[in-house]
Amino acid sequence: MSEKRERVFADGFSFRKPTGDAPEYVVGRLSLKVDDAMAFVNTNKNANGWINLSIMIGRSGNPYVELDTYEPKKDDGQPTEVKPKAKVAPQPEPEVEEEEDGDLPF
Repeated sequence: MSEKRERVFADGFSFRKPTGDAPEYVVGRLSLKVDDAMAFVNTNKNANGWINLSIMIGRSGNPYVELDTYEPKKDDGQPTEVKPKAKVAPQPEPEVEEEEDGDLPF
């Protein structure tokens, strides 16, 4: 079961779908309203100075930018169990039937 989390929309960031004349390799456009974006980044950056954002598609079909709050589980210091890979038994080579006289039938 996933826990319900509060969404944090990224102030000052706007993602738009590409225009009709854009090449197919263009995913979209990201625009920043500098003052709002910088305030948002300074408020939400992590201890290492990073901020992660996710570009999502809303129910309306329009994209939006959201703060990615995912944090991996902390390591408790216990070694993780590494399961050995299953060994695959070697397969015998297929037998090739040889013709007795080597003559062609026609």
